[in-house]
Amino acid sequence: MPKPLIIVESPAKARSIGKYLGNKYTVIASKGHIRDLPKENMGIDIENGFEPKYVVLKEKKDVISQIKKASEKADVILLAPDPDREGEAIAWHIMEILKDVNSNVKRVLFNEITRKGVIHGLENPRELDRNLFESQQARRVLDRLVGYELSPLLWRKVKRGLSAGRVQSVALRLIVEREKEIEAFISKEYWNLGCMLASGKDVFKASLAKVDGKKAEIGNGQDADAIEEILKGKPYVIKQIAEKKSYKKPSPPFITSTLQQEAARKFSFPAKKTMQIAQKLYEGIEIGKEKEPTGLITYMRTDSTRVSADAITSARDFITERFGANYVPEKPVIYKSRKDAQDAHEAIRPTDAMRSPEMVEKLLDEAGTSGRDRNDLLKLYSLIWKRFIASQMKNAVLDIVQVDIERANLQLRAQGTTVSFPGFTAVYEEGRDNSESDEAEGRLPPLKQGQELDLKKILKEQKFTQPPPRFSEATLIKELEEKGIGRPSTYANIISTVITRKYVEREKGRFKPTELGSIVTEILVASFPEILNVEFTAQMEQKLDDVEENKVEWKVLIGDFYGKFHSTVKQAETDVQSLKSRIEETDIDCSLCGAKMVVRWGRNGKFLACSKYPECKNTKEIRMESGTIQIVEPEARNEKCPACGKGMVVRKGKFGSFLGCVDYPACRGTMPLLLPFKCPKEGCSGTLVERKGKKKVFYGCSNYSSDGGCDFSTWDEPIAKPCPQCGHEYTFRSKPRRSSRTFLKCPKCGFSKDEEEN
Repeated sequence: MPKPLIIVESPAKARSIGKYLGNKYTVIASKGHIRDLPKENMGIDIENGFEPKYVVLKEKKDVISQIKKASEKADVILLAPDPDREGEAIAWHIMEILKDVNSNVKRVLFNEITRKGVIHGLENPRELDRNLFESQQARRVLDRLVGYELSPLLWRKVKRGLSAGRVQSVALRLIVEREKEIEAFISKEYWNLGCMLASGKDVFKASLAKVDGKKAEIGNGQDADAIEEILKGKPYVIKQIAEKKSYKKPSPPFITSTLQQEAARKFSFPAKKTMQIAQKLYEGIEIGKEKEPTGLITYMRTDSTRVSADAITSARDFITERFGANYVPEKPVIYKSRKDAQDAHEAIRPTDAMRSPEMVEKLLDEAGTSGRDRNDLLKLYSLIWKRFIASQMKNAVLDIVQVDIERANLQLRAQGTTVSFPGFTAVYEEGRDNSESDEAEGRLPPLKQGQELDLKKILKEQKFTQPPPRFSEATLIKELEEKGIGRPSTYANIISTVITRKYVEREKGRFKPTELGSIVTEILVASFPEILNVEFTAQMEQKLDDVEENKVEWKVLIGDFYGKFHSTVKQAETDVQSLKSRIEETDIDCSLCGAKMVVRWGRNGKFLACSKYPECKNTKEIRMESGTIQIVEPEARNEKCPACGKGMVVRKGKFGSFLGCVDYPACRGTMPLLLPFKCPKEGCSGTLVERKGKKKVFYGCSNYSSDGGCDFSTWDEPIAKPCPQCGHEYTFRSKPRRSSRTFLKCPKCGFSKDEEEN
């Protein structure tokens, strides 16, 4: 007997929904997109209105066969990929391949994977949304056009393998320009002064606020010393005491961008990891002794702070039960979304407010979930739950006492803050991007106006103004959102791409542009000022949103953009100088012939070369520090050159690092570079070594020989990062095919994790 066929994109989601519906429905997964633009060519017919030429993904042929076979037996097909643009595109492509098999197709949306959420979705089917699909298609086509024309330009002018993108390149520009701000920053001296004062046995701190009635600005040690002399005297008299109450409001429940920011602040989660964990929480994880898949949060790609009335009631009931009625506001708290919010979905919240983190922890334990995955799931769920519950609680009330103290012509100020009613802070407080700069304020002792205080200690500290900080994951996402660059659902991929392409690197948890990232940005900004313009990118995002609202036809939008863009690319082919031909003069003398050295660009970045090349082939590795050239001397090794007997140093070549003679270029003796890692093959005493393959470097054992010995080899690079699970001294950096992600894998216990995780 025919029955409805539900098609979702994720096997985990299919299992969760199948448990709720039993055998009344058939539920299968497409495992993501089934069609896309081809990899081997642009796949866009520019002459025919930018019509995309989609192809079936090779790895999805079996899935499509399964879908078609199941569709033949179904009375209705319910397409239920995620309720967003990408989900609509997946649904649209499935509908296209099924139009000759079964045309009775509807779209259903599951905002939460719970019994209630699934039933609600099935009771409210709709037609597929062409505008929503075309909004996704317009983005895909636009990004393909930009990437396919800009990236080859970088290959020819810089080096192969680079990429540029409509949004990623603008995000990179923000990071590069912040670095320029930091380098150009001129630090200024200033002094903080104050003292420790006593009222009886109680001691508290007061800071210098005014000098001669004006704001205290002490810019040098001489002025600081003069004020210190005044502070040594007496009396210290309280001139004014001001008391006030301050009310601290809770933050709204999470949207995609704020969840990514807060998870980065509190757990150092990369945005990509946050979204992966949230996806699992949404699609359903096994909890309880029955191990029933249960969706624990609502859909995690949203820009709306809207919450259903039922969810608000549930939260208020929980707050009353756990904290008491005095913690519940008189009326439910309603938060306004941003003006440009699509408002298609609720905020990110727990599917059941009564399911506390403590309860979820117990249910995970009962289901036997353990290890890192369990801890990460619990961390993110707790964050989402606490933020949501806190959003429906009363404000925190703070008592603030501000005391002004006079000493001669100086005014000092002391401030004490106490919490008179914790309100929402009993559950949750938002993290801060630069919390180290905030000083905690405690309670002040009882004080009276006109009271004289005793000096206990003078505080004097020299400080210097600091440049703006580099972007962290949280602050970069915040900046992208505020400037309208990209959309929250794309932030994780943007950040992942600029890291994978080695345009930026993490230093102490913050993004620093590499030399490659800086030079790529320099070329793109000079040649494509409009495309790399922040305001232009934000306006384009808004126009793409307008496609969804049916305010503009997508082909017209692409056509208006492409003509000027294509002409600019053609002009850049002529105007942009190849880095290989770019030469920067220096005052550095060649150590071999005495001529001046020049800076050139090679496959590994900038290097010093003799200006007399090819007569003199002397080169030096360099690094740039605050715009200054620093020569990097090659690392010496104990080995002797097999050709001349002199020492050997570590050098870099086309296929990675190797040992080369110190007398190069006179002597060209080389040896493989032994790495400081033992061969992982059991019973082998060899050491790992870099070797040349036909196209790239691989790593083998030093005990290898053509007639026997150890046969261990791998394409994965060994790096000095111990395994967090078993403590093995090193791990391998692995990059799967067709993936932009890199993983660290332990050769001993098999543990694997995304390298972007801190």
